[in-house]
Amino acid sequence: MTGKIGLLTLAGASLVLSSGLHAQPADYPAPAPASAPAEPGAIPLYGSKTPGSADTEVWARYFGKDYAVRNVTRPTLTPVLPDPGKATGAAVIVAPGGAFMALSMSHEGWDVAKALADRGIAAFVLKYRLLPTPKDEQEAGKYVWKKMMEGLPDPAKMPVLSNPQATEDGLAALKLVRDNAAKWNVDPSRVGMIGFSAGAMTSLQTVLAAKPAERPAFFGYIYGPQAKIDVPADASPMFDAIALDDPLFPSMGFPIAQAWQAAKRPVEIHGYQQGSHGFGLGKPNTTTMLVMDEFTAWLAMQGFLSSKQEK
Repeated sequence: MTGKIGLLTLAGASLVLSSGLHAQPADYPAPAPASAPAEPGAIPLYGSKTPGSADTEVWARYFGKDYAVRNVTRPTLTPVLPDPGKATGAAVIVAPGGAFMALSMSHEGWDVAKALADRGIAAFVLKYRLLPTPKDEQEAGKYVWKKMMEGLPDPAKMPVLSNPQATEDGLAALKLVRDNAAKWNVDPSRVGMIGFSAGAMTSLQTVLAAKPAERPAFFGYIYGPQAKIDVPADASPMFDAIALDDPLFPSMGFPIAQAWQAAKRPVEIHGYQQGSHGFGLGKPNTTTMLVMDEFTAWLAMQGFLSSKQEK
């Protein structure tokens, strides 16, 4: 991570907030307009019926290297597969964050997928549909900030900002991976999700919206809102991780994880002392650097990294 506020991108919705702050901070990182990068292997999420067009997308780069995209109308899923010799048979759909108005494709998408593949887990980066924003980057920054503030009226409750199309795409991604499980050498009963910020909310809403037999086998809920919700009796196991100094979702304990526990569903909590919001694979010199190892260890403890024959 670099820069005064780390990788706090528009796409990651990783915003420096303070009580009563309603204007975009002066030190907010400036994006550089970018051409769309190559996305080798990207699959239209709904096949020939996939809506939208890649022509609507607005790409930018932060700190010279991290890609972000806005105005996604054509959802895709990009496989990042492990070496066959390391493959565990588990699969994870990766949902980047971005306040439902952008996607942090490098920081919370491709980088995460590569880290999972390195650990023997098939990863699939979900570029889900987004709420529209102005094409101009400067105008978009103001617009997104305003919508963010309107969407977070009460930190003790779930944000009112939402995007049903993101949930639809989460459900479609699960189906696509399971339908092609043999092709990608994954076990359809061990397909889960991991999401960051708005991507965490997308993963959560996918769990809640799916029919019981079609839910993710598990999900990682990384710096998502911690407010209490009603938990289905057969909800997917949850790995909940957030920094206790998160400025976007201030610490108030772990009501959502406690609700999971009350419903007698598997849940693990990681509250990091430092890390802010948007730490992705980890903020240097903090214990957030352990998040992917801890997530993988939790998957192993749940039995998701072993075949049924090995359990």
